[in-house]
Amino acid sequence: MTTSIHPTAVISPLARLAEGVSVGPYAVIDGPAEIGMGCRILAHAVIQPWVRMGKDNVVHPGAVIGGLPQDLGFDPATETWVELGDANVIREAATISRATKPGTSTRIGSHCYLMNNSHVGHDCAVGDHSIFASGATLGGHVQVGDRVFLGGGVMTHQFCRIGSYAMLQGLAGINKDVLPYMMVGGRPGKHYRLNLIGLRRAGIDGERLKAVSAAMRRLKGQRGLEGLPDTPELDYLRSWLAAGSKRGILPFVDIHREAD
Repeated sequence: MTTSIHPTAVISPLARLAEGVSVGPYAVIDGPAEIGMGCRILAHAVIQPWVRMGKDNVVHPGAVIGGLPQDLGFDPATETWVELGDANVIREAATISRATKPGTSTRIGSHCYLMNNSHVGHDCAVGDHSIFASGATLGGHVQVGDRVFLGGGVMTHQFCRIGSYAMLQGLAGINKDVLPYMMVGGRPGKHYRLNLIGLRRAGIDGERLKAVSAAMRRLKGQRGLEGLPDTPELDYLRSWLAAGSKRGILPFVDIHREAD
């Protein structure tokens, strides 16, 4: 694999590029930064200092990774990072801010797809295989699980958590935590029903799906999960609930009241 750097690109001597990296016209890679094997930094993309990324990431024109946190008290001299896993796609004008505490990172997992104008705020943690549609936004310190879908224009408040396999309707306003496996919509957001299509696509069906459904009925009725089977999905749900919340959990929609 050969590294390809356009003559108009600007690359800091502090940046480390692995084999097979491609850097397009007028792209900027400031340093220190670490760009993994096979990554493609397209025209006019900007990689700010303190960015680490794994292999085969694609950063599209106008995207900015590693920008200063949008925190008025942040000292720009503080060493904080953005860390990306492998095979992520960062589309046009998407932005990812670095963390605020010394030695910490804003983290994106692997195989995520961030569409144009989406934003990941400082100190966020995003799991694997998650998709952010155009304009989806995370405030600071938000935690997102695996295989989450954020619809276009979703706004997520600081310190919220979004559980794995959740699906958020476009323009939803998220001011509290989103349970795993659920579909959420509205402003402010509410839990509507299970993300059945997403769960089945992930191979969660049969008795495992029945267990998730039973768990959500329990939670909607403000009851515990005692006596339900120890499936991988319920083990994750129990640990997610046990981790605690800084903002509380979004309510379930009242079907009868919504109909009125």
